[in-house]
Amino acid sequence: MQTESTQSVAQSATQSVAKQLDLFVVAKAYIDSSSLTQRRLYQKLSDSDEINPQDFDVKLSVGVAGKKHSPVKRKIRWHQQTLKAMGLLERCGKGEWRLSAEGRNKLHVAKQKSVMLAYATDLGIAIWGSCTDVFAGSLGGEQISLCLTSPPYPLQSPRQYGNPDVSQYLDFIIRAIEPITKHLKPGGSIVLNVSNDIFVSRSPARNTYLERLVIAIEDRLRLSLMDRLIWQNPNKLPGPIAWASKTRQHLNVGYEPVYWFTNDPLKCSSDNRRVLRPHTDRHAKLIALGGEQRTARAGDGAYWLKPGSFSNQTAGAIPRNVLTISGTCPSQKTYKARARELDLPVHGAPYPLALAKFLIDFMTESGDLVVDPFAGSLTTAVAAEQAGRRWIASELVYEYVRGSASRFRGAQGLKLNPGLLH
Repeated sequence: MQTESTQSVAQSATQSVAKQLDLFVVAKAYIDSSSLTQRRLYQKLSDSDEINPQDFDVKLSVGVAGKKHSPVKRKIRWHQQTLKAMGLLERCGKGEWRLSAEGRNKLHVAKQKSVMLAYATDLGIAIWGSCTDVFAGSLGGEQISLCLTSPPYPLQSPRQYGNPDVSQYLDFIIRAIEPITKHLKPGGSIVLNVSNDIFVSRSPARNTYLERLVIAIEDRLRLSLMDRLIWQNPNKLPGPIAWASKTRQHLNVGYEPVYWFTNDPLKCSSDNRRVLRPHTDRHAKLIALGGEQRTARAGDGAYWLKPGSFSNQTAGAIPRNVLTISGTCPSQKTYKARARELDLPVHGAPYPLALAKFLIDFMTESGDLVVDPFAGSLTTAVAAEQAGRRWIASELVYEYVRGSASRFRGAQGLKLNPGLLH
């Protein structure tokens, strides 16, 4: 018969297992190993931070016969059987199992209310978890200067990491952004890189979800639209294939919209002097000549040219709101190569580091806090780190967080969570 003390320990162990041991914990042990015997699996989980090693020693009476078994090992075997039934484990020898090809390609999404620190630098933290959970707290009283993100697109054929459909999209975006707006400083910005390649089902007519998204953000989050920036990608692949290449009813798309919102337009902390571009040769010569030498009128008198116009010496030219930046990004190539070396799937829809860097320089100052609730390969975080901005990035998919860690090699104060990344 169990003593009261023994029963207490057993109950504690059972509760510990219930809290800590889920399907992903067992799957993760296989992700980190080429193959595992049952004994090695138990040892691996015992050595991890997921389960208290002492819990393995606790045994409880089970069934009519009252035979004693370890609730921890029973729970592990249950999850193994589930993984096998899902086709995610395959036998590779007597008593040995490993992740199947399907298992290695299947992405592992954080559970609701589950938030884990993956790694950190002196400037920022990468979190594996849902953005609604990450940003729902107080953030220690910190104020966000910029939320820069590329949320999942509302595609009819979802990508591997999952996408809401168009009917769910507005609510999905509002739910994700609302907690962030509560931490946004006066004049802070929220910038969304979204897709304009969404069509009405089986039709060349474009879906108007973008227009409805802007109105929903204005009405429900009380944010103001500062601008519709155009990211022109000269290397964008031809498309939409069905309507441009097959029926020939459309032109190929060469850009993606970047919507910029703020909670206080008059206090908006953007400053184009931080992103000035070199003057063109023509403009430089005009300045050297003392500006315009002629008097002219254009636009029915709306514009006047007078002698001396454009003669002021300035630090550079103000960029236009059409940002021509190649989608071919050396930083992304390096990340993808490293992720494949680790046998990890790569994020399929990243934006280039140069785009994130420009927007961060334009909209924030050194030391400001930048966040990305849909971090993907953590491009926003990398740009913030390089620009000397503090950052918080959350990502729902474990494999993307794991693969992105290599992008912070050499970052000051880099620390990995040994229970999650190694």
